[in-house]
Amino acid sequence: MDKISSDRSPPWYRPSLTTQIMIGLVAGALIGWLRPDWGNKVYFLRDIFINLIKSIIAPLVFSTIVVGIAGAGALKKVGRIGLKALIFFEIVTTAALFIGLAVVNLIKPGVGVTLAAGNVDIAKTIGQTHAQSLTDILVHIFPSSIIDAMVRSDVLQIVAFSVLFALAVSAVGDKGRPIVHAMESLAQIMFKVTNYVMMFAPVGVGAAMAHTIGTQGPSVLINLGKLILSLYVALIIFAVVVFGIAIWIARVPLRQFFRAVREPAALAFATTSSESALPKAMQAMERFGVPPSIVGFVMPTGYSFNLAGSTLYLAMASVFVAQAAETTMGWHMGLAAQITMMLTLMLTSKGVAGVPRSSLVILLAALNSFIPNGLGPIGVAVIFGVDELMDMGRTAVNVIGNCLATVVVARWENEFDENRAHIFGTALEAELDLKSGNVAFADAVRQGD
Repeated sequence: MDKISSDRSPPWYRPSLTTQIMIGLVAGALIGWLRPDWGNKVYFLRDIFINLIKSIIAPLVFSTIVVGIAGAGALKKVGRIGLKALIFFEIVTTAALFIGLAVVNLIKPGVGVTLAAGNVDIAKTIGQTHAQSLTDILVHIFPSSIIDAMVRSDVLQIVAFSVLFALAVSAVGDKGRPIVHAMESLAQIMFKVTNYVMMFAPVGVGAAMAHTIGTQGPSVLINLGKLILSLYVALIIFAVVVFGIAIWIARVPLRQFFRAVREPAALAFATTSSESALPKAMQAMERFGVPPSIVGFVMPTGYSFNLAGSTLYLAMASVFVAQAAETTMGWHMGLAAQITMMLTLMLTSKGVAGVPRSSLVILLAALNSFIPNGLGPIGVAVIFGVDELMDMGRTAVNVIGNCLATVVVARWENEFDENRAHIFGTALEAELDLKSGNVAFADAVRQGD
């Protein structure tokens, strides 16, 4: 069995995965800027990468939850973990709404923007998918076919079925042990597959960035640059204040946590897809010392209920359109109306992770109710042009927030392995994984060292 020396550093010609992803980002941006026509030509590489990731999600989530619940006999914990996770989700997303509301009212990026009726056709394209009601969300959680849910990579439905399956495996006792052992093997195999797929990540990331810059162009940054800048300012404030407080209260090792989430966050940022980061994020949090039962349940569930970055974006984008509507026709939305709209967004933004352009769908549904004279769809159409640039930041924050949620719940359950967290990404971690036979995690250390 290989042993990794604690004083060995990777050679200069083999940069870490994080460095490779950043190189891919920069190279893609340069290609999109210097040769915009290449953006569409290389975009298929991004699609290949996303498809490979999607093929991992269903078996990885399923096996991790079954092992975590049935393997550890955690029947009584499921409800308790779920309740604690939901409490954390609601606190964080509520904070995101009000930070977004404060920043957009302070900077006022929509003041001076005129809403032109010529953009309505784009808004209709966005609005082809309708926001879900609370009843729709509840019904949607439970799949009519788990095979169909896995084909569509519907994470919430996979989680619901996996929990029921794990409870049944645990209930049958010894007869269910072979299933648990099989799921343990499957989980390790899927983590190994994740390592293989991550080798293609810099190429997929570069293609995604080339397409974004090539199709949007630098001029987009000038036209709505104030809105984009405002969003990123708000996201930074939110991450520093809200995530910072959570890290301090939960006593999370900050340096190691940053090291654990940087690769998933970079993937999410470059591809504008939370799905692309899910397998790597789950692997990183298990390596960080969070039990599989918590990672497997909390993180996939958070993809529907803990979209902090998207929630903050909704708050800012909705008030941005209201400010532009005031410039266009003199209609003013007061603070009370803004808060009412925030509460509406808080309810309607749940369970839409699988909907394409889900944030724009929810935004359009809310603005149709609050902005008069049909200016809501026009405002969404204006935002549509720069949505992908803003989607990068909010998706990265979504992923970081879900990673943090697993650590907070694990600490809350007194199951966080702090010793493991402190050696994350070091040779000591790799040696520990090799001794325990966890080759996939040891290889992940090598990729990210």
